Amino acid sequence: MRFLGINAIFHDPAAALVIDGEVVAAAEEERFSRRKHGKRPVPFSAWELPEQAAAWCLAHAGLRPEDLDAVAYSYDPDLVRAGQQGQDARWEPLRTTFARRAPAFLATALPGLDSAQVRYVPHHIAHAASAGLAAPYRDSAVLVCDGRGEAVSHLAGHYRDGELTVLATQDLPHSLGLMYEEVTEHLGFLRSSDEYKVMAMASYGTPRHLPELRELIRATGDGGFRTGPIDWSVFAKPLPRGEPWSEGHADLAASVQARLEEVLLDLARWLHERTGERHLTMAGGVALNCVANTRLLAEGPFEGIWVQPAAGDAGTALGGALHLASTYGERAAPMPGAALGRSWTDADLAAWLDAARVPYERPPDLPAAIAADLAGDRIVAWFQGRAEYGPRALGHRSLLAHPGHARNTERLNDVKGREQFRPIAPMVLAERAAEIFTRGPAESPYMLFVHDVRPEWRDRIPAVVHVDGTARAQTVDRAEDPLLAGLLTEFEARTGLPVLVNTSLNTAGRPMVDDPRDALECFGSAPVDVLVLGPYVVRRNEVFAA
Repeated sequence: MRFLGINAIFHDPAAALVIDGEVVAAAEEERFSRRKHGKRPVPFSAWELPEQAAAWCLAHAGLRPEDLDAVAYSYDPDLVRAGQQGQDARWEPLRTTFARRAPAFLATALPGLDSAQVRYVPHHIAHAASAGLAAPYRDSAVLVCDGRGEAVSHLAGHYRDGELTVLATQDLPHSLGLMYEEVTEHLGFLRSSDEYKVMAMASYGTPRHLPELRELIRATGDGGFRTGPIDWSVFAKPLPRGEPWSEGHADLAASVQARLEEVLLDLARWLHERTGERHLTMAGGVALNCVANTRLLAEGPFEGIWVQPAAGDAGTALGGALHLASTYGERAAPMPGAALGRSWTDADLAAWLDAARVPYERPPDLPAAIAADLAGDRIVAWFQGRAEYGPRALGHRSLLAHPGHARNTERLNDVKGREQFRPIAPMVLAERAAEIFTRGPAESPYMLFVHDVRPEWRDRIPAVVHVDGTARAQTVDRAEDPLLAGLLTEFEARTGLPVLVNTSLNTAGRPMVDDPRDALECFGSAPVDVLVLGPYVVRRNEVFAA
């Protein structure tokens, strides 16, 4: 059977296609529209239908809209409680109206689709399915935490043989995600967008406000929690956007981050007591907090934790489709990886380069050629295979650099036009990771955990070591990505370092590069030395010499 999942309600509009229980394609609309998180410059900016992403998913599988058995929409307007605290009273009626009209909108966007085929899947059920049904485990405890869904902000449950049992939810206005969003805004960043900046800033501070926050933010012992209300100005003055932050702001970030971790640990322990499961699966925007994930793994009761790589709202498109597949009696297969988006043939890429009239070459040994560039401290834009689903660049749409030069942290942040306190991440072959990193999982293909860098390695790879001695490592499996593994091997042969810097191929405020045009535009506008498009190599000095 064929199921299309759609997310189009808060942010990160996306589409995903599941056929006979297999995840076939998934993509975020921002990669097509070039509007980050799908937001438009208007007051009600969150609702955007992923028309292009949905059309691409169908085209990729050779399907027409009428070939679908059903479409999942990851929000159920019938569950909204009018006037509930935690809602934005200005926009909630409009949001609900959009959701109710979604079947008609989808039928217009996908000609041939019968609006009666659209099924509403509750937001947190979709999140849960995106983790519990996509995971490599058939049975697991599942934990969902985000800003909000229709009326709740959290779900704790148990997947057993593909069936979900909901054990607890948390009603709004209490929300760990909204709490973190409030702090994000208080610290001068964009809420529902820049929460990872607060996580990075936390490493520069001391959690000196923990005693007060433990009174205000707490688990309730029944699978739920309380989160305020809280006057954040008591702890630090509001920071205007773009203004320098102080020690006090970093201390607030550190305190909130530490308290979030403690409450998640309480929730995980409660869930483990009721399920007895060895494995925990996670989704929701809070699950993108890799520092909290690592603490859950290190100190929590579960032997293993699997986080869905598109754990934010984009992932509910996948979860909605998987939930429908399960509802119709199909057994969902584990997610094959995050490389679920668009790709181009070598001939397509050559045509783009020819049209751009830039000189390029096709080296006989691509990994060796690019490893030499990286060893020479050149910044490389690396565009290979299918685009990633989710917010992390995993070696398909990446900026790569030498980790042995501390200045490359500042250099790459300048290339991307972002704050200098932001860390950049390492990639390493899975079989080499334990030599360099401790804590965190042995394999971390989706870059959703942090690892401690062994002391003897910190001076050798300073560009990827955060101020607290950690790194958000991505492990690369030779069998799954032989090209990237070859590049790492060739780089080590030249430098003695089995690690490369890996950060997303984009500049500040723009979505990750997705298609060849995006890659060429980024290469043309940012100080990147080398662009690799599939097997082809473009060098900046040759482009401008020509």
